[in-house]
Amino acid sequence: MELERVPAKTIVSGYDPGSRWFGINYNMNLYRGCCHGCIYCDSRSACYGVEDFDRVRIKDDALRIVRDDLRRKAKPGVVGTGAMSDPYNPFEEELLLTRHALELLWAYGFGASVTTKSPLVTRDADLLREIGERSPVLCLVTVTTPDDGLAALIEPCAPPPSKRLQAIGELSAAGIFTGVLMTPVLPFLTDSEENLLAMVRAAKEAGARFLFTYLGMTLRMNQRDYYYQRLEERFPGLADRYRRTYGDRYSCAVPKAKERWALFARECDRAGLLYRMEDIIAASRAGYESQQLSFFPT
Repeated sequence: MELERVPAKTIVSGYDPGSRWFGINYNMNLYRGCCHGCIYCDSRSACYGVEDFDRVRIKDDALRIVRDDLRRKAKPGVVGTGAMSDPYNPFEEELLLTRHALELLWAYGFGASVTTKSPLVTRDADLLREIGERSPVLCLVTVTTPDDGLAALIEPCAPPPSKRLQAIGELSAAGIFTGVLMTPVLPFLTDSEENLLAMVRAAKEAGARFLFTYLGMTLRMNQRDYYYQRLEERFPGLADRYRRTYGDRYSCAVPKAKERWALFARECDRAGLLYRMEDIIAASRAGYESQQLSFFPT
């Protein structure tokens, strides 16, 4: 398998001691672009400068760069992957870049936070469990709706939600701190009470520890035009509704967001699912304080 290679000077980003996004201290993207085809993806935005976003490329000499980056870090921490492209795209099955990068995290004493839409993450459950023996590990499996049919329209090339939920069960059974990332929530598409309640039930039944959501989406240059084009093709008339409701707004909260949040929080409480970011971070790091105080800057 031969993919285009793109140059990179560094891959593991600088240290952030106070990250509020799942407590991630560093970011790591081994691939550029994504082939899931999600119509809402914020990574299409012009500000990121990723041309031809639907084509996956490899960062040249990625593993050596990751190794050298980790060697230079003065402090260990949790390294997140999956922010800009899925680390378990279909090419990863053969290339093993993500698996080898996780091996490097283990070797240098770093924790891991993995965000993905792919059941392929279960392949590395053994390695994630080993990392978790001494450093925090989180697996965030993105599911925006448990409805495979609707997901096929908004995430046409991603594995179906039913497979992702099954992967959550396998990871949780392996003792890995795993939950659902329900982002974005698309106004007029996945923001109904029925979808929110179905997501809570599905997460609970899958064995998730948490269900995190933001009740809305972002829309900015490039991404907005692409999203509206796909809406016109698959949900005629809906793009005009967005234009009337949001104009050129960047942050687009769902209608009745306050009422939806109250419903979501109540149902998560009933299901025993964590849903507040601070609670998720605290739970993911419980038990590590005495082992690695450097993970918990004051």
